[in-house]
Amino acid sequence: MESTDAIAALSALAQPTRLDTFRLLVRTEPEGVAAGELARLMDVPQNTMSTHLAILTRAGLITGERQSRSILYRANLDGFRELTLFLLKDCCGGNAALCAPLIAELTPCCAPEEGVS
Repeated sequence: MESTDAIAALSALAQPTRLDTFRLLVRTEPEGVAAGELARLMDVPQNTMSTHLAILTRAGLITGERQSRSILYRANLDGFRELTLFLLKDCCGGNAALCAPLIAELTPCCAPEEGVS
């Protein structure tokens, strides 16, 4: 990821409605949410939500797919992963031991359940 791409993504997330929308889309993966439903859930006018979704899409954080008369939005987890890795790449000057607490804190959300193969 280039610095300009990371800046665009971070700028997109530096607004409360867009941050909350992105977090909602991450929670609803892989189903996604229709644009109108997002506007209702976030309690913002549809045209305002449309602007927010366009900014998040240009930043590479979400994708939209037309389904019939609506657009279904999903979090772009690959784009989010790239952004996270970009931010962590030089974590603690390359000293992995210093990053261990951060990684350990993130692991419980993503660790596979025991007994699942």
